[in-house]
Amino acid sequence: MNITASHPFTSLTPDSVLAALESIELYGDGRLLALNSYENRVYQIGMEDGPPLVAKFYRPQRWSDAAILEEHAFVQELAEREIPVVPALSLAGKGTLHHFEGFSFAVFPRHGGRAPELDDRATLEWMGRFIGRIHAVGALQPFQTRPTLDVASFGEEPYEYLLTHGFIPPDLVDAYRSVVTQALDGVRRCYDRAGEVRYLRLHGDCHCGNVLWTDAGPHFVDFDDSRMGPAIQDLWMLLSGERTDMVRQLSDLLAGYEDFFEFNERELHLVEALRTLRLIHYAAWLARRWDDPAFPAAFPWFNTQRYWQDRILELREQIALMDEPPLWQG
Repeated sequence: MNITASHPFTSLTPDSVLAALESIELYGDGRLLALNSYENRVYQIGMEDGPPLVAKFYRPQRWSDAAILEEHAFVQELAEREIPVVPALSLAGKGTLHHFEGFSFAVFPRHGGRAPELDDRATLEWMGRFIGRIHAVGALQPFQTRPTLDVASFGEEPYEYLLTHGFIPPDLVDAYRSVVTQALDGVRRCYDRAGEVRYLRLHGDCHCGNVLWTDAGPHFVDFDDSRMGPAIQDLWMLLSGERTDMVRQLSDLLAGYEDFFEFNERELHLVEALRTLRLIHYAAWLARRWDDPAFPAAFPWFNTQRYWQDRILELREQIALMDEPPLWQG
């Protein structure tokens, strides 16, 4: 696939970032640090008066204003209940979402921290307590504009995108089509075994990179992928290692989680199904963003012959894992 010479973020220069802030009466001192983000553009900006702030410029045409504001409202709802999150600031009498030269952006207080130590049982229990509190609030009402994590949006549609846009090497198309078809059948069987599960507002992308740890405990950041889905979505990405490791980690998480919110054990049937959907969705996410010059530079291994061969093997492993008993039954 060809890389487009120009991309919307190309026009987001340091000068335009500072000008955007000035449009809402915030004045930087010239210090600007690009933070690690590919989907959006995020900058730490030194201020003339006060501590540094973080400005997040949303990828154009990804979310509607209503969807972004719904995310902001959810995070603010959590903050008002003293759950450790970082809500967008309401500024200049203009709310939390601002617009400048075709970009939507928001400003956040800077919050430091380190990655949590997920091999520490007390840390996992602590995180479980706060995820339980997030879900207790998330269950109070549904999102109205943000999407739902389901087989169609995270599996079927991304798979069709990859096939129809020429990303799969011709000699691997049949193998990829076969393995994804089998994988999605396995996902559906997992959902059938889980039965009816409750969908609630989630963080949506709750991996350790989106948790900042301080001596006061965890802070959850980046609710950009927040959506409706089963509670286990915010837990399974914190599990790693062999099966026995994941059973222990899950037990520690739930020891804290169930202090605040009841966990439906039937959702354990969805752990490997959700992992499978994420693998398919992630490949399509890279493909959709391949016209953004930042992506070929950051992911040079994507869309090579070896990449797709590895994805086929990975999905074959997932097909087998989805037929194994859920974690607490092993």
